Amino acid sequence: MDTALTRSQFVRWRAAIFAIFFASGLSIATWASRVPGIKQALDLDNAQVGMILLGMGLASIIGISTSPAVMARTGARRGMLLAMLMFAVGIALVGLGANVFGSVPIVLLGMVLFGFGNGCVDVMMNVEATAIEQQMGKTILPVFHALFSFGTVIGAGIGALAAGLSVDVATHAGVVGALILVVAVVCFFQVPSREAALDPEDHEKPPFRRRMHTALEAWREPRTYLLGVVMLGMSFAEGGANDWIALGTEQGHGFAEGTGAVSLAVFSVGMTVVRLFGGPLVDRFGRVLVLRILAVAAASGIVLFILAPSLPLVFVGAALWGVGASLGFPLGMSAAADDPAKAAARVSAAATIGYVAFLGGPPVLGIISEHIGLLNTLFILVGLVVASGLFSGAARPLREGEKIPTPVQEG
Repeated sequence: MDTALTRSQFVRWRAAIFAIFFASGLSIATWASRVPGIKQALDLDNAQVGMILLGMGLASIIGISTSPAVMARTGARRGMLLAMLMFAVGIALVGLGANVFGSVPIVLLGMVLFGFGNGCVDVMMNVEATAIEQQMGKTILPVFHALFSFGTVIGAGIGALAAGLSVDVATHAGVVGALILVVAVVCFFQVPSREAALDPEDHEKPPFRRRMHTALEAWREPRTYLLGVVMLGMSFAEGGANDWIALGTEQGHGFAEGTGAVSLAVFSVGMTVVRLFGGPLVDRFGRVLVLRILAVAAASGIVLFILAPSLPLVFVGAALWGVGASLGFPLGMSAAADDPAKAAARVSAAATIGYVAFLGGPPVLGIISEHIGLLNTLFILVGLVVASGLFSGAARPLREGEKIPTPVQEG
Protein backbone atom coordinates (compact mmCIF):
# COMPACT_ATOMS: atom_id res chain seq x y z
CA MET A 1 0.00 0.00 0.00
CA ASP A 2 1.07 3.59 -0.55
CA THR A 3 2.52 5.30 2.51
CA ALA A 4 0.49 8.25 3.79
CA LEU A 5 2.17 11.54 2.96
CA THR A 6 2.71 14.41 5.32
CA ARG A 7 1.40 17.84 4.31
CA SER A 8 4.93 18.93 3.41
CA GLN A 9 5.55 15.84 1.27
CA PHE A 10 2.24 16.35 -0.55
CA VAL A 11 3.01 20.01 -1.27
CA ARG A 12 6.47 19.11 -2.63
CA TRP A 13 4.95 16.35 -4.78
CA ARG A 14 2.36 18.74 -6.20
CA ALA A 15 4.99 21.42 -6.85
CA ALA A 16 7.23 18.90 -8.63
CA ILE A 17 4.45 17.78 -10.97
CA PHE A 18 3.58 21.44 -11.64
CA ALA A 19 7.22 21.98 -12.62
CA ILE A 20 7.25 18.94 -14.92
CA PHE A 21 4.12 20.14 -16.73
CA PHE A 22 5.75 23.57 -17.11
CA ALA A 23 8.99 22.07 -18.46
CA SER A 24 7.09 19.99 -21.01
CA GLY A 25 5.22 23.05 -22.31
CA LEU A 26 8.41 25.11 -22.37
CA SER A 27 10.19 22.48 -24.43
CA ILE A 28 7.42 22.22 -27.01
CA ALA A 29 7.11 25.99 -27.47
CA THR A 30 10.89 26.31 -27.75
CA TRP A 31 11.07 24.52 -31.07
CA ALA A 32 7.51 25.39 -32.19
CA SER A 33 8.24 29.11 -31.95
CA ARG A 34 11.46 28.65 -33.93
CA VAL A 35 10.01 26.52 -36.74
CA PRO A 36 10.28 29.46 -39.20
CA GLY A 37 13.96 29.88 -38.25
CA ILE A 38 14.69 26.15 -38.53
CA LYS A 39 12.85 26.06 -41.86
CA GLN A 40 14.90 28.99 -43.18
CA ALA A 41 18.24 27.70 -41.85
CA LEU A 42 17.79 24.36 -43.59
CA ASP A 43 15.92 25.74 -46.64
CA LEU A 44 12.92 23.43 -46.19
CA ASP A 45 9.43 23.57 -47.68
CA ASN A 46 6.23 22.83 -45.74
CA ALA A 47 6.19 19.17 -46.78
CA GLN A 48 9.75 18.69 -45.50
CA VAL A 49 8.89 20.40 -42.23
CA GLY A 50 5.87 18.11 -42.05
CA MET A 51 8.07 15.04 -42.55
CA ILE A 52 10.39 16.12 -39.72
CA LEU A 53 7.34 16.65 -37.52
CA LEU A 54 6.07 13.24 -38.63
CA GLY A 55 9.33 11.68 -37.38
CA MET A 56 8.80 13.38 -34.03
CA GLY A 57 5.15 12.37 -34.05
CA LEU A 58 5.91 8.72 -34.73
CA ALA A 59 8.52 8.70 -31.96
CA SER A 60 6.03 10.36 -29.64
CA ILE A 61 3.37 7.77 -30.46
CA ILE A 62 5.88 5.01 -29.73
CA GLY A 63 6.76 6.73 -26.45
CA ILE A 64 3.11 7.12 -25.54
CA SER A 65 2.22 3.56 -26.54
CA THR A 66 5.12 2.04 -24.65
CA SER A 67 4.79 4.28 -21.59
CA PRO A 68 2.65 1.71 -19.73
CA ALA A 69 5.44 -0.84 -20.25
CA VAL A 70 8.08 1.71 -19.23
CA MET A 71 6.06 2.63 -16.15
CA ALA A 72 5.53 -1.04 -15.31
CA ARG A 73 9.29 -1.57 -15.47
CA THR A 74 10.60 1.63 -13.85
CA GLY A 75 7.61 3.21 -12.14
CA ALA A 76 6.37 6.72 -12.93
CA ARG A 77 8.97 8.42 -10.74
CA ARG A 78 12.08 6.99 -12.41
CA GLY A 79 10.37 6.92 -15.79
CA MET A 80 9.72 10.67 -15.71
CA LEU A 81 13.37 11.37 -14.87
CA LEU A 82 14.69 9.27 -17.76
CA ALA A 83 12.16 10.68 -20.22
CA MET A 84 12.93 14.29 -19.29
CA LEU A 85 16.66 13.70 -19.70
CA MET A 86 15.94 12.28 -23.15
CA PHE A 87 13.82 15.18 -24.43
CA ALA A 88 16.22 17.76 -22.97
CA VAL A 89 19.03 16.24 -25.06
CA GLY A 90 16.67 16.09 -28.04
CA ILE A 91 15.77 19.78 -27.98
CA ALA A 92 19.47 20.70 -27.80
CA LEU A 93 20.23 18.49 -30.82
CA VAL A 94 17.51 20.24 -32.84
CA GLY A 95 19.31 23.55 -32.34
CA LEU A 96 22.74 22.09 -33.12
CA GLY A 97 21.44 20.42 -36.27
CA ALA A 98 19.83 23.63 -37.52
CA ASN A 99 22.63 26.15 -36.92
CA VAL A 100 25.90 24.37 -36.14
CA PHE A 101 25.85 21.36 -38.46
CA GLY A 102 23.18 22.45 -40.94
CA SER A 103 22.01 18.84 -40.95
CA VAL A 104 18.46 17.62 -41.43
CA PRO A 105 19.32 14.13 -40.07
CA ILE A 106 20.64 15.64 -36.81
CA VAL A 107 17.51 17.76 -36.47
CA LEU A 108 15.42 14.65 -37.13
CA LEU A 109 17.37 12.67 -34.50
CA GLY A 110 16.80 15.45 -31.99
CA MET A 111 13.08 15.51 -32.80
CA VAL A 112 12.86 11.72 -32.39
CA LEU A 113 14.53 11.84 -28.96
CA PHE A 114 12.38 14.81 -28.04
CA GLY A 115 9.21 13.09 -29.21
CA PHE A 116 9.84 9.77 -27.48
CA GLY A 117 10.84 11.38 -24.19
CA ASN A 118 7.98 13.87 -24.16
CA GLY A 119 5.49 11.15 -25.12
CA CYS A 120 6.53 9.02 -22.17
CA VAL A 121 6.61 11.83 -19.63
CA ASP A 122 3.25 13.25 -20.72
CA VAL A 123 1.44 10.04 -19.79
CA MET A 124 3.30 9.62 -16.51
CA MET A 125 2.85 13.22 -15.34
CA ASN A 126 -0.89 12.93 -16.00
CA VAL A 127 -1.03 9.76 -13.91
CA GLU A 128 0.64 11.66 -11.07
CA ALA A 129 -1.57 14.74 -11.50
CA THR A 130 -4.82 12.77 -11.43
CA ALA A 131 -3.67 11.08 -8.22
CA ILE A 132 -3.10 14.52 -6.68
CA GLU A 133 -6.56 15.62 -7.86
CA GLN A 134 -8.14 12.54 -6.27
CA GLN A 135 -6.44 13.29 -2.95
CA MET A 136 -7.57 16.92 -3.02
CA GLY A 137 -11.17 16.03 -3.93
CA LYS A 138 -11.72 18.91 -6.38
CA THR A 139 -11.06 19.73 -10.03
CA ILE A 140 -7.43 20.80 -10.18
CA LEU A 141 -6.13 18.92 -13.22
CA PRO A 142 -6.78 21.96 -15.47
CA VAL A 143 -4.35 23.91 -13.28
CA PHE A 144 -1.62 21.38 -14.04
CA HIS A 145 -2.37 21.79 -17.73
CA ALA A 146 -2.35 25.54 -17.19
CA LEU A 147 1.26 25.17 -16.05
CA PHE A 148 1.92 23.30 -19.29
CA SER A 149 0.28 26.16 -21.20
CA PHE A 150 2.16 28.72 -19.11
CA GLY A 151 5.32 26.92 -20.16
CA THR A 152 4.28 27.35 -23.79
CA VAL A 153 3.56 31.05 -23.17
CA ILE A 154 7.01 31.58 -21.68
CA GLY A 155 8.57 29.44 -24.39
CA ALA A 156 6.79 31.33 -27.16
CA GLY A 157 7.71 34.66 -25.61
CA ILE A 158 11.35 33.68 -25.32
CA GLY A 159 11.20 32.38 -28.89
CA ALA A 160 9.80 35.68 -30.18
CA LEU A 161 12.44 37.61 -28.25
CA ALA A 162 15.22 35.33 -29.45
CA ALA A 163 14.06 35.67 -33.07
CA GLY A 164 13.81 39.45 -32.70
CA LEU A 165 17.33 39.64 -31.27
CA SER A 166 18.67 37.25 -33.95
CA VAL A 167 19.72 34.66 -31.33
CA ASP A 168 20.37 31.44 -33.22
CA VAL A 169 18.29 28.35 -32.53
CA ALA A 170 21.28 26.37 -31.21
CA THR A 171 21.96 28.82 -28.36
CA HIS A 172 18.28 29.18 -27.54
CA ALA A 173 17.61 25.42 -27.52
CA GLY A 174 20.81 24.61 -25.63
CA VAL A 175 19.91 26.92 -22.73
CA VAL A 176 16.38 25.51 -22.51
CA GLY A 177 17.70 21.93 -22.63
CA ALA A 178 20.09 22.62 -19.73
CA LEU A 179 17.24 24.14 -17.70
CA ILE A 180 15.08 21.06 -18.26
CA LEU A 181 17.92 18.81 -17.07
CA VAL A 182 18.06 20.71 -13.79
CA VAL A 183 14.26 20.57 -13.35
CA ALA A 184 14.25 16.81 -14.01
CA VAL A 185 16.81 16.03 -11.31
CA VAL A 186 15.29 18.34 -8.68
CA CYS A 187 11.75 17.02 -9.24
CA PHE A 188 12.86 13.39 -9.05
CA PHE A 189 13.66 13.81 -5.36
CA GLN A 190 10.28 15.41 -4.59
CA VAL A 191 7.99 12.76 -6.13
CA PRO A 192 7.04 9.96 -3.71
CA SER A 193 7.08 6.28 -4.65
CA ARG A 194 3.50 5.05 -5.04
CA GLU A 195 2.16 1.56 -5.61
CA ALA A 196 -0.59 2.92 -7.89
CA ALA A 197 2.08 4.43 -10.15
CA LEU A 198 3.96 1.12 -10.19
CA ASP A 199 7.06 2.57 -8.59
CA PRO A 200 7.60 1.09 -5.11
CA GLU A 201 10.98 -0.41 -4.33
CA ASP A 202 11.79 -3.56 -6.29
CA HIS A 203 11.08 -5.98 -3.45
CA GLU A 204 7.56 -4.54 -3.07
CA LYS A 205 6.55 -4.84 -6.73
CA PRO A 206 4.13 -7.50 -7.98
CA PRO A 207 5.31 -9.62 -10.95
CA PHE A 208 5.96 -7.70 -14.16
CA ARG A 209 3.20 -9.58 -16.05
CA ARG A 210 0.63 -8.53 -13.46
CA ARG A 211 1.82 -4.91 -13.64
CA MET A 212 1.52 -4.98 -17.44
CA HIS A 213 -1.99 -6.40 -17.19
CA THR A 214 -2.99 -3.60 -14.82
CA ALA A 215 -1.49 -0.99 -17.14
CA LEU A 216 -3.28 -2.26 -20.26
CA GLU A 217 -6.69 -3.41 -19.03
CA ALA A 218 -8.38 -0.04 -19.69
CA TRP A 219 -8.14 -0.67 -23.44
CA ARG A 220 -10.97 -3.20 -23.06
CA GLU A 221 -13.45 -0.55 -21.86
CA PRO A 222 -15.75 1.21 -24.40
CA ARG A 223 -15.73 4.42 -22.31
CA THR A 224 -12.00 4.75 -23.01
CA TYR A 225 -12.72 5.18 -26.72
CA LEU A 226 -15.66 7.57 -26.20
CA LEU A 227 -13.43 9.78 -24.05
CA GLY A 228 -10.82 9.35 -26.75
CA VAL A 229 -13.06 11.09 -29.30
CA VAL A 230 -13.52 14.04 -26.91
CA MET A 231 -9.79 14.30 -26.31
CA LEU A 232 -8.81 13.60 -29.91
CA GLY A 233 -10.61 16.65 -31.33
CA MET A 234 -9.30 19.06 -28.72
CA SER A 235 -5.79 17.58 -28.73
CA PHE A 236 -5.69 17.85 -32.53
CA ALA A 237 -6.71 21.51 -32.20
CA GLU A 238 -4.04 22.19 -29.56
CA GLY A 239 -1.29 20.32 -31.39
CA GLY A 240 -2.22 21.97 -34.69
CA ALA A 241 -1.89 25.39 -33.10
CA ASN A 242 1.46 24.60 -31.51
CA ASP A 243 2.94 23.38 -34.78
CA TRP A 244 1.28 25.55 -37.44
CA ILE A 245 -0.15 28.74 -35.97
CA ALA A 246 3.18 30.57 -36.37
CA LEU A 247 3.55 29.61 -40.04
CA GLY A 248 -0.17 30.20 -40.61
CA THR A 249 0.23 33.78 -39.42
CA GLU A 250 3.45 34.58 -41.27
CA GLN A 251 3.14 32.54 -44.47
CA GLY A 252 -0.58 31.81 -44.67
CA HIS A 253 -1.62 35.42 -44.00
CA GLY A 254 1.66 37.04 -45.06
CA PHE A 255 2.35 39.04 -41.90
CA ALA A 256 5.85 40.02 -40.75
CA GLU A 257 8.41 37.71 -39.15
CA GLY A 258 7.86 37.44 -35.41
CA THR A 259 4.07 37.83 -35.63
CA GLY A 260 3.77 34.03 -35.74
CA ALA A 261 5.40 33.70 -32.33
CA VAL A 262 3.02 36.38 -31.03
CA SER A 263 0.03 34.42 -32.36
CA LEU A 264 1.30 31.31 -30.57
CA ALA A 265 1.70 33.34 -27.38
CA VAL A 266 -1.86 34.72 -27.68
CA PHE A 267 -3.21 31.21 -28.21
CA SER A 268 -1.27 29.96 -25.19
CA VAL A 269 -2.41 32.84 -22.98
CA GLY A 270 -6.06 32.12 -23.80
CA MET A 271 -5.57 28.46 -23.00
CA THR A 272 -3.66 29.17 -19.80
CA VAL A 273 -6.23 31.61 -18.37
CA VAL A 274 -9.09 29.12 -18.75
CA ARG A 275 -7.02 26.28 -17.32
CA LEU A 276 -6.07 28.38 -14.29
CA PHE A 277 -9.61 29.53 -13.49
CA GLY A 278 -11.81 26.91 -15.15
CA GLY A 279 -11.82 24.36 -12.31
CA PRO A 280 -14.52 26.08 -10.21
CA LEU A 281 -16.68 26.50 -13.33
CA VAL A 282 -16.43 22.78 -14.00
CA ASP A 283 -17.33 21.96 -10.38
CA ARG A 284 -20.37 24.25 -10.64
CA PHE A 285 -21.73 23.54 -14.14
CA GLY A 286 -20.32 20.08 -14.86
CA ARG A 287 -17.84 18.73 -17.36
CA VAL A 288 -20.30 18.10 -20.19
CA LEU A 289 -21.77 21.62 -20.43
CA VAL A 290 -18.36 23.27 -20.13
CA LEU A 291 -16.90 21.01 -22.83
CA ARG A 292 -19.74 21.80 -25.24
CA ILE A 293 -19.44 25.56 -24.75
CA LEU A 294 -15.69 25.42 -25.25
CA ALA A 295 -16.08 23.35 -28.42
CA VAL A 296 -18.17 26.18 -29.88
CA ALA A 297 -15.50 28.71 -28.86
CA ALA A 298 -12.69 26.65 -30.40
CA ALA A 299 -14.48 26.08 -33.70
CA SER A 300 -15.37 29.78 -33.94
CA GLY A 301 -11.80 30.83 -33.14
CA ILE A 302 -10.24 28.57 -35.77
CA VAL A 303 -12.66 29.79 -38.45
CA LEU A 304 -11.91 33.42 -37.51
CA PHE A 305 -8.15 32.75 -37.60
CA ILE A 306 -8.47 31.26 -41.11
CA LEU A 307 -10.67 33.99 -42.56
CA ALA A 308 -9.42 37.08 -40.65
CA PRO A 309 -8.53 39.99 -42.98
CA SER A 310 -6.32 41.77 -40.44
CA LEU A 311 -3.68 40.93 -37.84
CA PRO A 312 -5.80 42.01 -34.81
CA LEU A 313 -8.56 39.61 -35.89
CA VAL A 314 -5.99 36.86 -36.36
CA PHE A 315 -5.00 37.39 -32.73
CA VAL A 316 -8.66 37.34 -31.61
CA GLY A 317 -9.13 34.06 -33.46
CA ALA A 318 -5.99 32.64 -31.86
CA ALA A 319 -7.26 33.65 -28.41
CA LEU A 320 -10.68 31.99 -28.94
CA TRP A 321 -8.92 28.95 -30.36
CA GLY A 322 -6.84 28.68 -27.17
CA VAL A 323 -9.82 29.28 -24.86
CA GLY A 324 -11.89 26.62 -26.60
CA ALA A 325 -9.18 23.95 -26.71
CA SER A 326 -8.15 24.51 -23.11
CA LEU A 327 -10.07 21.91 -21.08
CA GLY A 328 -10.75 19.01 -23.45
CA PHE A 329 -7.60 17.14 -22.52
CA PRO A 330 -7.52 17.73 -18.73
CA LEU A 331 -11.23 17.01 -18.28
CA GLY A 332 -10.80 13.82 -20.30
CA MET A 333 -8.03 12.88 -17.87
CA SER A 334 -10.25 13.68 -14.89
CA ALA A 335 -13.03 11.53 -16.33
CA ALA A 336 -10.64 8.65 -16.89
CA ALA A 337 -9.58 8.86 -13.22
CA ASP A 338 -13.12 8.79 -11.76
CA ASP A 339 -12.45 5.37 -10.24
CA PRO A 340 -9.27 5.79 -8.13
CA ALA A 341 -8.63 2.04 -8.00
CA LYS A 342 -8.00 1.90 -11.76
CA ALA A 343 -7.06 5.51 -12.42
CA ALA A 344 -3.49 4.86 -13.56
CA ALA A 345 -4.44 2.37 -16.30
CA ARG A 346 -7.36 4.45 -17.57
CA VAL A 347 -5.43 7.73 -17.52
CA SER A 348 -2.60 6.08 -19.44
CA ALA A 349 -5.01 4.79 -22.11
CA ALA A 350 -6.89 8.09 -22.45
CA ALA A 351 -3.64 10.07 -22.56
CA THR A 352 -2.36 7.79 -25.31
CA ILE A 353 -5.35 8.62 -27.54
CA GLY A 354 -5.06 12.34 -26.82
CA TYR A 355 -1.34 12.54 -27.43
CA VAL A 356 -1.51 10.50 -30.64
CA ALA A 357 -3.76 13.28 -31.98
CA PHE A 358 -1.70 16.05 -30.36
CA LEU A 359 1.60 14.88 -31.80
CA GLY A 360 0.71 12.74 -34.80
CA GLY A 361 -1.95 14.95 -36.37
CA PRO A 362 0.00 18.16 -37.12
CA PRO A 363 2.54 16.46 -39.42
CA VAL A 364 -0.36 15.14 -41.49
CA LEU A 365 -1.68 18.71 -41.72
CA GLY A 366 1.68 19.79 -43.12
CA ILE A 367 1.51 17.20 -45.89
CA ILE A 368 -2.09 18.10 -46.75
CA SER A 369 -1.24 21.82 -46.73
CA GLU A 370 1.12 21.34 -49.69
CA HIS A 371 -1.94 20.47 -51.80
CA ILE A 372 -4.69 22.79 -50.53
CA GLY A 373 -2.81 25.50 -48.60
CA LEU A 374 -2.10 25.79 -44.88
CA LEU A 375 -5.08 27.95 -43.91
CA ASN A 376 -7.54 25.75 -45.82
CA THR A 377 -6.08 22.69 -44.10
CA LEU A 378 -7.03 24.14 -40.71
CA PHE A 379 -10.72 23.61 -41.54
CA ILE A 380 -10.05 19.95 -40.70
CA LEU A 381 -9.57 21.04 -37.10
CA VAL A 382 -13.01 22.67 -37.10
CA GLY A 383 -14.67 19.36 -37.95
CA LEU A 384 -12.72 17.48 -35.28
CA VAL A 385 -13.57 20.06 -32.61
CA VAL A 386 -17.26 19.78 -33.48
CA ALA A 387 -17.04 15.99 -33.09
CA SER A 388 -15.38 16.48 -29.71
CA GLY A 389 -18.28 18.64 -28.55
CA LEU A 390 -20.85 16.12 -29.77
CA PHE A 391 -19.22 13.26 -27.82
CA SER A 392 -18.62 15.25 -24.63
CA GLY A 393 -21.35 13.33 -22.78
CA ALA A 394 -18.77 10.56 -22.25
CA ALA A 395 -17.05 12.78 -19.67
CA ARG A 396 -20.07 12.68 -17.31
CA PRO A 397 -18.79 11.75 -13.82
CA LEU A 398 -19.52 8.22 -12.66
CA ARG A 399 -22.24 7.97 -10.04
CA GLU A 400 -21.30 6.50 -6.68
CA GLY A 401 -20.89 2.77 -7.05
CA GLU A 402 -21.24 2.88 -10.85
CA LYS A 403 -19.00 0.49 -12.77
CA ILE A 404 -17.53 1.11 -16.18
CA PRO A 405 -18.86 -1.56 -18.56
CA THR A 406 -16.38 -3.96 -20.09
CA PRO A 407 -16.83 -6.68 -22.71
CA VAL A 408 -18.34 -9.94 -21.44
CA GLN A 409 -15.71 -12.35 -20.18
CA GLU A 410 -15.53 -15.82 -21.74
CA GLY A 411 -16.29 -18.86 -19.63
